[in-house]
Amino acid sequence: MMLAPFVQIILQSIGAIVFVVALTRVFGLRSFSKMSGFDFAVTVAIGSVVATTAMSTTTPFWQGALALATLFTVQSVIAQARSRFKGLVDVTDNDPLLIMRDGEILKDNLHRSGMTTGDLVGKLREANALEFSQIRAVVFEPTGDVSVLHGDRMDDRLLDGVLQA
Repeated sequence: MMLAPFVQIILQSIGAIVFVVALTRVFGLRSFSKMSGFDFAVTVAIGSVVATTAMSTTTPFWQGALALATLFTVQSVIAQARSRFKGLVDVTDNDPLLIMRDGEILKDNLHRSGMTTGDLVGKLREANALEFSQIRAVVFEPTGDVSVLHGDRMDDRLLDGVLQA
């Protein structure tokens, strides 16, 4: 018996979300972290599979569920391998990039990151930075996030592994 398309979409949407929650319970919350560029890519892929599974009346639910289980499994295997084999981090992750240091914008790095001065200033406002002179460092993280470190002083160990630090 064929379900009406709208009923099928509703049931597949519910099924996809329930299945993602179940997989998250099995694999842990790291499944949706943005600890690395690889994690971010998998999170986007999971969202795409959920959307396709939910909206497609021609793709069987089991195919979407299999794709989701595969993505969760691959992410888990890569995460464990990254912690055991440090060289794998170089393959799966971009390096963080220093955009600003001690109140000075590093123009070459800003350009390299693809950010504009306006983007940077917006991120500074989001971080409640009040004066350029109080900004110790701004780092463009491998996930695309921007970290703003501000205050009177900073432990340089916070910049370990950051390009141009």
